[in-house]
Amino acid sequence: MINVLFIGDINGKIGRRAAAKILPKLKSELRPDLVIANADNLAHGNGVSKDTIEEMITAGVGWFTGGDHCFGNTAHLGLYDSELPLLRPANYAASAPGRGQVLVEINGRKILLISLVGQVFMPLQFNNPFAEADKILSNLASNNISAIIVDIHAEATSEKLALFNYLDGRTSAILGTHTHIMTADAKISTAGTAYITDVGQTGFADGVLGVEKQGIIKTFLTQIKYPHVLPESGQAIFNAVFLKIDDKTKKTAAIKPITKYLEIS
Repeated sequence: MINVLFIGDINGKIGRRAAAKILPKLKSELRPDLVIANADNLAHGNGVSKDTIEEMITAGVGWFTGGDHCFGNTAHLGLYDSELPLLRPANYAASAPGRGQVLVEINGRKILLISLVGQVFMPLQFNNPFAEADKILSNLASNNISAIIVDIHAEATSEKLALFNYLDGRTSAILGTHTHIMTADAKISTAGTAYITDVGQTGFADGVLGVEKQGIIKTFLTQIKYPHVLPESGQAIFNAVFLKIDDKTKKTAAIKPITKYLEIS
């Protein structure tokens, strides 16, 4: 059996601090073989930096997936071609830095991790995630893989659910990210593929999707876009899912959503 802990979008400094506080005890309790986190909002809500990635590695994260903001921090684009355990969505343009999938070897077992981004309601013209998933799976089918985990970073519930149905039985888990609210639909199909529309976020809890609420409310009231302010202290939320995957069949045996609240001072 392979145990995997997947953490929803870590959003800014408060999210990183929350993850660092919770992970040691959680890892001791659950004993995951691999900890994965979505890093799309890691560096003050917009992409990554070397320091923020290393901070989360120290906290216990093994690999990072991306999303539509992963290249927002343009000073750090080179990180995606470095030795850091960092993915960007596979369906970005081929000329973009980095890679969108990786085979992670743990105790002689291979876990295929795939990062994808949706097309619906997204500002950029990303390549088709369905076709990209097909290409990756067909190219790696003969690699004696023990588990296949897909992060689909998408806005539309319908797109995530459609991808789950398209890949059902071909992957161990399809995990949605991006919308920062954990959904109540965690399940395992009869074919053994785990699914949740959105894992949620790890970040500021007393706001709007991790952002200070007053500016967001003013934007809705006035139709004038106010700055997004990410608080560095206050009540935080930690969202994740824990998976138990049969490494002989690649089927998921259990999926457990995790929500924890804590105060960051």
